[in-house]
Amino acid sequence: MITVEIVAAIPERQKLIEVDVPVGSTVADVIERSRILRYFPELNEAELETGIWGKLVERGVEVKAGDRVELYRPLLIEPREARRQLALIGKTMSDKG
Repeated sequence: MITVEIVAAIPERQKLIEVDVPVGSTVADVIERSRILRYFPELNEAELETGIWGKLVERGVEVKAGDRVELYRPLLIEPREARRQLALIGKTMSDKG
């Protein structure tokens, strides 16, 4: 067995779970075994992209001990477009609030 982490988040909350999986497990196996999506019923699993330590990966990629599997929600707005819209009103990403 190896230990990996899995993380998911929405604007209001985030969840990080440590999970033990057999050697040879995939990203998909980690998602299933962790049952992390039960904490986020509003997320559609089919729309989520996956990554390991910030790098996009397919769900069939094998995980290694110490990996952090990340679930990514679809973007509501592209970052460039968000910056452009803020610039139009004289703001930046750091002072958008």
